[in-house]
Amino acid sequence: MTEEILPAANVRLAPRAAGRDDAIREAGAILVEAGAVDPAYVDSMLEREQSVSTYMGNLLAIPHGTNEAKDAIRRSALSVIRYDEPVDWGGDEARFVVGIAGIENEHLDILSKIAIIFSDDDEVQRLVDATSAEQLHALLSEVNAS
Repeated sequence: MTEEILPAANVRLAPRAAGRDDAIREAGAILVEAGAVDPAYVDSMLEREQSVSTYMGNLLAIPHGTNEAKDAIRRSALSVIRYDEPVDWGGDEARFVVGIAGIENEHLDILSKIAIIFSDDDEVQRLVDATSAEQLHALLSEVNAS
């Protein structure tokens, strides 16, 4: 069995982040903890954010590393943090910070699944209303379907 892209341990609820860069570090740290990426990947996530915002709309930001950081990825994985208080993402409000690391082009498939979930306002409201990390994981579990 292949490892899940989004195991339950990679889904967290948090009261707040000090700011966008801290939220990116937190999402990246989960990927490092999971053994999906080397710590250098987190630096490349911050680097990418300096050049282009990863805010996607509908309370969602998807920070990810630069193309040069591909060597720091060990396997495809996601991390999800839902913040109780919105994070200021360059003037936009992010409540969901989804860290992503993809081997080859796997991240494109993963991104499309996330985009589908977050394009549905009712689905986003269910994610906002989730009362536990387990419930949030269950709502997002379709990203694990291959």
